[in-house]
Amino acid sequence: MQESLKQIDHMVLQLFALVGESVSGATHALLSGDREAAKRLAEGDDVVDKLYRDIEQLTLRQLTIGGVTGPRDLRYLVAVIRMLPDLERNGDLAEHVARRAARGLGAELSPRSRGLVERMGEVAVRMWRATTDAYAERQAMAAAVIETLDDEMDDLHVSLTVEVVADTMPLPVAVELAMVARFYERFGDHAVNLARRVSLMEAGPPFNASEETA
Repeated sequence: MQESLKQIDHMVLQLFALVGESVSGATHALLSGDREAAKRLAEGDDVVDKLYRDIEQLTLRQLTIGGVTGPRDLRYLVAVIRMLPDLERNGDLAEHVARRAARGLGAELSPRSRGLVERMGEVAVRMWRATTDAYAERQAMAAAVIETLDDEMDDLHVSLTVEVVADTMPLPVAVELAMVARFYERFGDHAVNLARRVSLMEAGPPFNASEETA
């Protein structure tokens, strides 16, 4: 049982890392105009989806036939099942940004909107690193920090929406940019959800030395 928990924990951290790399790379590709990198990132979402399914199957197996040995293990497995949809959806959001980067949207942005997108990308990366650390170290108090960053993301979303309706860009570009703004805003919401899930997990890893040697 404990080896399975370790495996699940390792796979979840892999999923956090893949999603973090995707959102960072998608923002860079959008602003730099690197269409090839954007295409690779978009296609890489299949890796995120496969890992998501593998974790889900292994976790459900442990919940149903794995023989959960205590309340801590049960809380951990239930938390993972509840976290997986937010992880997968944030991978999808990064893919959505990458696909618009692959179509060359970045070159059409107004100077102000470029600055706002850059800042949203930076905040998204900070939120994701904090969320990843919160999961890895079981930091129950991290949710408050991530919610503060999410407030900044929401403010940036409002500012970018104002820029979108200011008629400084062609209508098709404005429509696509409004979608990108929404993707970043939703990314922040999912990060907050994940941090709140972590706050409900018991401090410390889902296994300990005595259990490993039992």
